[in-house]
Amino acid sequence: MADFSKKAWSDLAKQASMQPQEKLQQLKQKHSRLCITVPAEITYQEKRVSLSPLSVDMLVNNGHDVRIETNAGKLANFSDIEYSAVGAQILYDHKDAFEGDIVLKVAPPTIEEIELMKPGQTIFSALQLSDLDRECLVQLTKKKITAVGYEFMRDDGGTLPVIRAMSEIAGRASVLIAAEYLNNAKNGKGELIGGIPGIPPTDIVIIGAGSVGEYAVRAALGLGAHVTVFDNSLHRLRRLESSLGRRLASSTILPHILQKALMNCDVAIGALRSSEGRSPLVVSEAMVQKMKSKSLIVDVSIDQGGCFETSEITNHENPTFLKHEVLHYCVPNIASRVSRTASYALSNILSPLMLHIGNEGGMYNYLWGSDGLRQGVYVYKGHLTNHALGERFNIPSKEIDFLFSGNV
Repeated sequence: MADFSKKAWSDLAKQASMQPQEKLQQLKQKHSRLCITVPAEITYQEKRVSLSPLSVDMLVNNGHDVRIETNAGKLANFSDIEYSAVGAQILYDHKDAFEGDIVLKVAPPTIEEIELMKPGQTIFSALQLSDLDRECLVQLTKKKITAVGYEFMRDDGGTLPVIRAMSEIAGRASVLIAAEYLNNAKNGKGELIGGIPGIPPTDIVIIGAGSVGEYAVRAALGLGAHVTVFDNSLHRLRRLESSLGRRLASSTILPHILQKALMNCDVAIGALRSSEGRSPLVVSEAMVQKMKSKSLIVDVSIDQGGCFETSEITNHENPTFLKHEVLHYCVPNIASRVSRTASYALSNILSPLMLHIGNEGGMYNYLWGSDGLRQGVYVYKGHLTNHALGERFNIPSKEIDFLFSGNV
């Protein structure tokens, strides 16, 4: 029994779930009108919104009821008038924004927000494993909520669409941040990133060759910088070169080689991610001490703890600090820095998903046929379905496919 793999259990569950077909056919309808609510974010410095006015227009024209809390889009420069003009109902009480069939948020729900919800509702939001509070999970299960985490949702191609979109934004933004903090206006070295003919280009080290690293590389090369990429996955390094269509200075993360590159660079960007828990810490304080005076660290991995030993969380109002004469930019949630672009990216993923859910007759029917969305569910009707979270917080968890087979 110990050798019976999780995949085998999942396959068995899916076979079992094929049994009650007659009941499913009775439940399934051609189209279901969804009531979708979008609360204003209360999390510190979260400026994104989950639906843009253009997406609301599409959903309303397809027969859905969309309700937006007043000023929910203000920090992304979407006004209540824009939402109202395309058919959204504007809500003036925060608790009303948690009464929809489906609640769309950006930041994870707080305890106070979960208290406003009712049994049977569905909430989509980020989960943010590094900051997850056990009590939030407990309250979601007690309320019999279905909760979907953006970090785990997969599309038809098997990719993580929200993670990829936000990673693309963070990667590009990290290089633009570097360009900003190298100039005199931010007390930088007074350099133009990339230089001009006759002047050596800016030397940038990027640690991590995933989605964040890839788009940081693209932005840096586009500005004319000299780039060196480090990653412990040769597959990712080869894939990056193939995607760029050119040779690239790269290396596995060997301390001696990494230290030498850091000593000579103008900018170091941390873009390592962990599938679970803390990001790998690969740059020691001793390495940072040997970096050039007024060089810059942009630690995009800070939301998972950072990959530089000297990194400490900062915020958008006070984004930098100086340590060992090296300027550190360690703001989590870089995507909120470009909240309008990030909101459009998020909305472009969520609005088609809402249409599919409505067209399939509701959340249950769509989840039945969508393995990608089922992977995003971490609480289903009050049952914890993410085994890693169950082990971490000592909460019993269940296989979601078995819950479906029993029509929970």
